Amino acid sequence: MLFILSSPPFYTQYVHLPDRNKTHARIRENPRFWPFFKDAIGTLDGSHIQAAPGALKHGTYWNHKGFTSQNCLFSCNFDLFFTYALTGWEGSATDTHIYQDARTKGLHIPPGKYFLADAGFPLRAELLVPYRNIWYHLAEWRRAQLR
Repeated sequence: MLFILSSPPFYTQYVHLPDRNKTHARIRENPRFWPFFKDAIGTLDGSHIQAAPGALKHGTYWNHKGFTSQNCLFSCNFDLFFTYALTGWEGSATDTHIYQDARTKGLHIPPGKYFLADAGFPLRAELLVPYRNIWYHLAEWRRAQLR
């Protein structure tokens, strides 16, 4: 997987560095997002990709979902292009641990900008994560807008 995701043609076709100095048009032109997400540069999330490690490494690649996998970290811009990929971590590795490693391996976040991430990531100035133990009900929000 590491070779496939970090080599041409996948990397050259799907990984694009964003222009991080301007706000994306989808945010700028939508009053639901502007000005609340004006400094967001994309999204960041982990993904488990099924793996078949050797017998000695089987335990560390066993994830919390119940199968062996690699835990990979990906970032996307708002045009849905990959802007960063870090692959090869054991399935048992947490998103926080992989994120900390990614910061030392080329995941650059300009000062004052941030990624949208899920609750598995640490609360940091460069990551906007949802509040823990809060259930966000989108259907209720939609009904509230109709009132």
